[in-house]
Amino acid sequence: MSDKVIDGTTGAEKASFALLRIGLGWIFFWAFIDKMFGLGFATKPGSSYLNGKSVTEGFLKFGTKGKSLHDFYASIAGNPVVDLLFLLGLLGIGLALILGIGLRIAGVSGIILMLLMWSAQLPLTNNPIFDDHIIYALILLYFFFSPKAGEYYGLGTWWKGIVGNNTWLL
Repeated sequence: MSDKVIDGTTGAEKASFALLRIGLGWIFFWAFIDKMFGLGFATKPGSSYLNGKSVTEGFLKFGTKGKSLHDFYASIAGNPVVDLLFLLGLLGIGLALILGIGLRIAGVSGIILMLLMWSAQLPLTNNPIFDDHIIYALILLYFFFSPKAGEYYGLGTWWKGIVGNNTWLL
């Protein structure tokens, strides 16, 4: 017996899309939490934004050494505006994906963030083209083109009622 629903998407497909959306959202949201509070995972205690430390300086200055775009990324490392935009991006993208709202904006901003992070690592060490940033960007591309995915175990239906005809906000 098929579990197809009216729109042609099965319950298992909806659950899979929701888990993918929420899982990727958690990756962004967790990065925000760790960098904001310095929980000792990627960000050491005492090195957090709340402790007055730059959340971009270490990676952009030292993590890009020997990379093609090192000079560019080192020049913006530690800039308070770059730090704030990075943190707001992680928070906004993460919450949008977890909640299933604003998937188009989250998709575009997430793709830009992932492409910037990917370019900071060029040339790549393990694979000449693909790394996790490109895979995340491809997943975000799906959510950009499929904002209905926010309705699957998310607040997408409610959000659609709020934004109305402003489909760019879906």
